[in-house]
Amino acid sequence: MSSEPAPSRRQRRRSVGGTVVPLRPGDNTGSACPLAKCDGTGWIDAEGGAVEPCECRSITRTRSRARGLASAIPARYRGVSFDRPPLSDMAREPESRQVVAAVREFADDVDTRLDEGASLWLAGDVGTGKTTLAMAVSAAAAQAGRSVAIYSLPRLLARIRRTYDAESGEDSYLPFFERLTSVDLLHIDDLGAEKRSDWVLEQLYAIVDERYGAERSMVVTTNLPETELEEQIGQRTVSRLVEMCGELGPLAIQGRDNRY
Repeated sequence: MSSEPAPSRRQRRRSVGGTVVPLRPGDNTGSACPLAKCDGTGWIDAEGGAVEPCECRSITRTRSRARGLASAIPARYRGVSFDRPPLSDMAREPESRQVVAAVREFADDVDTRLDEGASLWLAGDVGTGKTTLAMAVSAAAAQAGRSVAIYSLPRLLARIRRTYDAESGEDSYLPFFERLTSVDLLHIDDLGAEKRSDWVLEQLYAIVDERYGAERSMVVTTNLPETELEEQIGQRTVSRLVEMCGELGPLAIQGRDNRY
């Protein structure tokens, strides 16, 4: 239910050249209703002359939270499905089937999991399918209308560095950080892939700690076991991630390198 007061029909009109005319689709939102239910204003006429919020308002809000973030599923992973290779193959392999089942259960119930702030940590050697599994979760979240941001760690840190450049034409640090930490799901690939420095440790802890405090979900992948990851990104950050993942904890994927 929207916390905004519903406008009257009179308020849903605008003045043009001194003449009051009805709002056209997109006058308030900048686009037509994505559900084709309202006139683009986010409100639907109800009985008795009242108006009620359209379901598109929640979709508009979730999209605005991801604006300016890398939210699209990369081309290589579009169409990823638990019912198609490589995930269907991984589900039959003894080394990976339990992890695939746990991740599929998370994806099938993604709305509830994101509402709970549940997170996933996928660890394993190169080519074992961590990123594909993580992308399946991000795709499920996006298909459910939730806001998603997807970055490899090197790309994310490079994007943060660009916020310090006032002439870049992109967001300054604070607006970018606020959107990054407010999306429903933050997906970080290759955690621990960046060379350790005080700056890297500070950025990662700030992001993870903010999402931890707000109970917002993350899905992360890494090639490193927990002890090595602590050395690379700091014990405080790893401790937060462990707690965010709850009973699932780090999910270790075994198996051969499927890229060859």
